[in-house]
Amino acid sequence: MNYHQYYPVDVVNGPGTRCTLFVAGCVHECPGCYNKSTWRLNSGVPFTDDMENRIISDLNDTRVRRQGLSLSGGDPLHPQNVPTILRLVRRVRAECPGKDIWVWTGYKIDELNDAQREVVALINVLVDGKFVQDLKDPALIWRGSSNQVVHRLR
Repeated sequence: MNYHQYYPVDVVNGPGTRCTLFVAGCVHECPGCYNKSTWRLNSGVPFTDDMENRIISDLNDTRVRRQGLSLSGGDPLHPQNVPTILRLVRRVRAECPGKDIWVWTGYKIDELNDAQREVVALINVLVDGKFVQDLKDPALIWRGSSNQVVHRLR
């Protein structure tokens, strides 16, 4: 998996102070997407064990309390990203007690395959659905267009 950006301290992509990772790869290519540079799977830089360890360390850093991890992109649930994302969310669950995990995806929850559902079973919130330019609403919280749904899973 590749990624484009990692923010160890973020207050925009989900509630509270968070760690946020923007992954590469998106099949949806929504017109009006604000993160078009992340669409290609081979864009960005490789997600390494060192980066994974850094995220776990940042989530557990008591100097800056983080509420959790946000995964966006691109699309964290792109089929080629799922194995790495699954490993990461499993580690967060095991090694970062009390931290929540939010995932943004262009897939609808009822379109997910078994591997994608494994990830969703471990997260707290899924924001699903493609961005639709005609339904864009800047007043919405945690989503860009009114067709997208915030699923609070746990």
